[in-house]
Amino acid sequence: MSDTVSEAVDALNARMTGDKLDGTAKFVIAGEGSLIIDAAGARADGGEADVTLSADAATFRAIVKGDLDAAAAFMTGKLAVEGDMGVAMQLGRVLGG
Repeated sequence: MSDTVSEAVDALNARMTGDKLDGTAKFVIAGEGSLIIDAAGARADGGEADVTLSADAATFRAIVKGDLDAAAAFMTGKLAVEGDMGVAMQLGRVLGG
């Protein structure tokens, strides 16, 4: 697992509110690896998910830090989303953003 993925797992788990994600979301970070977020939290994993979000490492770091809104990243083509958009939209609530 890359340092980027490891740091992201820690940061995402710290940001998770009491709300639980109803499904699974996978983040694919170009050149770094993947992580899954579900009701149990975030973990390094490349398995199947209801929705897959893909971005380069810089975009992903900015989203995790809260410096870049995921919706804005999606609208500008910096974040690709494939799968269940309902699960993707829950991420903001679950991550406290």
